[in-house]
Amino acid sequence: MALKILDTCINCDVCEPVCPNNAISLGEEYYQINPDLCTECVGHFDEPQCVEVCPVECIPKDPDHVETTDQLQLKYQALMRTSGE
Repeated sequence: MALKILDTCINCDVCEPVCPNNAISLGEEYYQINPDLCTECVGHFDEPQCVEVCPVECIPKDPDHVETTDQLQLKYQALMRTSGE
């Protein structure tokens, strides 16, 4: 399941640099997560790094993008092949 950033985001800019998949970017009003790139840090870390650093706890799982851990692992592997790592 991808994560999403709620409108309670304060644009503190701590989540974007810790995302290993570059899935986080500044949207029109607040940061957003690209669900095609979000693996919840599967393959990189034990916990989603954006959730770990968010001071206002505004990054829940996105119910519109439900994925199992196995699906997230496959997405991670595909992203690594694409990026050449």
